[in-house]
Amino acid sequence: MAAMLVGTVLAPTARATPLQDDQNTWTLQGENDAVTTLKGTSDQYYTSGLRFNWTSRTDHLPGPLAAVNRFVLGRGMQRVSAGVQQLIFTPSDTQTATPSSRDRPYAGVLLGTLNLINDTDLSRSVFGIQMGVMGPASGARQLQNGFHGAIGDTQNLGWHHQLKNQVIFQVQMGRTWRLPLGNIGGANGIFFDMLPSASARAGDYRIAGTLGDTFRIGQGLDSDFGVPTIGAGTDGTDAYKATRMVPWYIFGGVSGDAVAYDATLQGNTTLKNSPHVDKKPVVGEIHAGVAVMFYGVRISYSQVWQTQEFTTARSGLFNYGSLNASAKF
Repeated sequence: MAAMLVGTVLAPTARATPLQDDQNTWTLQGENDAVTTLKGTSDQYYTSGLRFNWTSRTDHLPGPLAAVNRFVLGRGMQRVSAGVQQLIFTPSDTQTATPSSRDRPYAGVLLGTLNLINDTDLSRSVFGIQMGVMGPASGARQLQNGFHGAIGDTQNLGWHHQLKNQVIFQVQMGRTWRLPLGNIGGANGIFFDMLPSASARAGDYRIAGTLGDTFRIGQGLDSDFGVPTIGAGTDGTDAYKATRMVPWYIFGGVSGDAVAYDATLQGNTTLKNSPHVDKKPVVGEIHAGVAVMFYGVRISYSQVWQTQEFTTARSGLFNYGSLNASAKF
């Protein structure tokens, strides 16, 4: 079933040649439930994400990687990316030494990622592997409580009940399409487009499929394929190539995640009595934000509102902010 879904997602589409890019892209991204345009939450559920990533210039892959890219993703402009990310999850009540069995388990995830990327003028396809560890070896407790101590904030008390160490991995695949919708004011005016996307991932970390769409308004929209968030979808969309002096856009969109398995909710597969909660099979997101590029740098901010991920979660939308900075050199 997963293979059929992935094959459908990545069926060949446009064959146009996109812009050549002779510079690497370096990205640093941070997400937190306290970094928000609304009155935010403090350390609950998906509370923190950090990501550092490198994306290569175009068409400089080693021969074997280039062959795999072409075989899996088809013809197009090739890139490869590699990175590391850490995600931190906590219950809503972090001041209880023994967390409720109805609340989200404490969990930390540390993942390394290797992605193959293939661009045409109107699509970006990604195939990648993520592998790492869930549990104390992720360093989540040390980072979170160490940061709280440094700023004089209250430390979270239940980390000794976090999910145990377990090697995790997933294979991910996805495609984003760019659909121009027109413009106002001619070549130097305001442009509109849409970025429908589909992705799937499978492994003992997560098994899920995602469909989404994003509407953008701005200038130089053909400079990239949108900006990623860390926790959902496919993370191989950092590459960009400015097509005007200062490309910029504002965006808004929705996505739906069909979740068959999530280790951070359902607990360690190797332990019978691991902390766990019952996941919800469908999770929706609304996102909105702004991105701007100048002198080889891209800065973006996204605000994300998410429906409940498990059955005993607090009612209402959970929200977090995502700040992304990339530079080319």
